[in-house]
Amino acid sequence: MSIDFELNEGVALITINRPERANALDAEHYAALSAAWTRVRDDDAVRAAVITGAGEKVFSAGADLKSWIGRKRKLSDHWLTQKDALLNRGLEIWKPVIAAINGACVGGGMTLMLATDLRVAVKGARFGLAEVKRGIIAANGGTQRIVKQLPYAVAMEMLLLGEEIDAETAQRWGLVNRVVERDALIPTAMEFAARISRNAPLAVQAAKELAVRSYELPLSDGLRLEQYVNLVLQGSEDTQRAKDAFAAKRQPAFEGN
Repeated sequence: MSIDFELNEGVALITINRPERANALDAEHYAALSAAWTRVRDDDAVRAAVITGAGEKVFSAGADLKSWIGRKRKLSDHWLTQKDALLNRGLEIWKPVIAAINGACVGGGMTLMLATDLRVAVKGARFGLAEVKRGIIAANGGTQRIVKQLPYAVAMEMLLLGEEIDAETAQRWGLVNRVVERDALIPTAMEFAARISRNAPLAVQAAKELAVRSYELPLSDGLRLEQYVNLVLQGSEDTQRAKDAFAAKRQPAFEGN
């Protein structure tokens, strides 16, 4: 079992390392991935994270169906909503997450991608939510996030036909930020993360949270919340560091306080 976690200069690199099973996740791997996300959330040393899959074929196929078919769960487990919580299953992580899509991004792999903030994909990557072809639905946010990130008719085409699209189409529709050659995948994703990590951590997290929460808020409420958060940030030590660095014509060194 392997969910690899590396931390370097504020950037966490998480790798789903199970290429022999299309980087699909059984219960044990889900728990390990949950632990990795919890560390990203709680460790002040982490300012941004990159998530990728091992190998050159699949980012992640989502749930390892063979391990779940016939698996009995207590009905009460359905109310343990934060047990082994995942990024795409409602765990609130306000640090930016970049997906480095190294291959097929399907099923639960795509719902994971939909929960990230920036996305880089290799040429040849494919994206799809084929659950309806198997008598199930795209869970863990699949039916929820896609209609907020794509025009309705486009989102429904993916959900109801269950067919795949290529990386170029995904970029044209706005699902991914960059499509790159394979050798540029991790460097591009890590560069995104490094550039983010040089910004003020509190401001970055506040900006992400406000943007995400605005999905559900009337504009007037969102604007009011934005005002309050900005007022709080103006009293931070990082804001003073930025002010001093500007006066001295140098780059600020933010500390997240």
